[in-house]
Amino acid sequence: MTIRIDAHQHFWSVKRSDYGWLTPAMGSIYRDFIPADLIPLLMRNGIDKTILVQAAPTEAETHYLLGIAEVTPFVAGVVGWADFAAADCAYRIAALARNKLLVGLRPMVQDLADPKWLARQDLARAFDAVADAGLVFDALVLPQHLGPLAIMMERHPDLPVVIDHVAKPHLRKGISERFWDDMAVLARSPHCVCKLSGLLTEAPAGADIHMIKPVFKRVLDLFGAERILWGSDWPVLTLAASYDDWFAMVNKLVAGLPADARDAIFGGNARRIYCSGRGRG
Repeated sequence: MTIRIDAHQHFWSVKRSDYGWLTPAMGSIYRDFIPADLIPLLMRNGIDKTILVQAAPTEAETHYLLGIAEVTPFVAGVVGWADFAAADCAYRIAALARNKLLVGLRPMVQDLADPKWLARQDLARAFDAVADAGLVFDALVLPQHLGPLAIMMERHPDLPVVIDHVAKPHLRKGISERFWDDMAVLARSPHCVCKLSGLLTEAPAGADIHMIKPVFKRVLDLFGAERILWGSDWPVLTLAASYDDWFAMVNKLVAGLPADARDAIFGGNARRIYCSGRGRG
C-alpha cells in the first residue's frame, strides 16, 4: 500500500516564547498552529502521515512536539533539537532518543553566527551520538554551509543526512553553478538525501512552476528519485502559497516520472529514511 508523507511540517504555540524568529513581523503565521489546523489539508490532498520538525532551539520545544506526536496518530515522527556543543551532548541525545517518536535532530545552523560551525571538531561526539541513536541529521543550511557540511559528512560517512529546503538556493538573485557543484559533492554520499520543501518562500512573490522546475530537475539529476523527499514546510509555506497549491505544483513536476518514483518522493523515501526502526511507520 502506498503511503504519502509530508516530510516537513511544524506546530507551535506563540506563548512558549522560545521561537526567537517568530515575531509579529511574521504576519499571518504569528499565531498558534495545532494538528486540527492541518488535518483538513492532509485529508484534502490524501496525505497519510507527517514528519513534525522543530522550530525553536530548545529541548523543551522538542518535548512539547513529542507530546503532540504521542496523541496525534498522523505524526509519524519528530525531528527535534539538542545542544550539540554541550559537554554532556551525548547523554542528552541518548536521553531524547529513548522516545521512539524522535526520528532526527536539527540544529538551526542557518541562524548560527559561525558559517563553519558544522566543521567544528568538538562537535564530533554529538554527530556520533546522533548516529549511535539511529537518528537522522536534518541540515537546516544555507548555500555557504555546504562546504562545512561536506567536511562533517566525510568524518561521519554513515550518518544519514537530510538537506532541508534544497539548502535554500538564491532563487531571487539567481543560483550559481558553485551552489550546484557543492550540492553534487554532498550527493555523492548514498546517505545524503534532499528535501523538496521551502522553495516558494525563497522565491520572488508569485513564483510559479517555471521557476521551480529547473531546481527540481537539478535535484533529480543529482540525487535521483530514491533520495528526494517531499515536504510542505507548512505553515511557513503559507507566506508564499497554499498547501494545496504547493502539493499540486510538485505533482506536476513529477508527472513524467514512473509511478514508483512518484510514490518514493511523496512518502516511500521518508518512511525508509525516518521510520526504519523508529517513529510510526
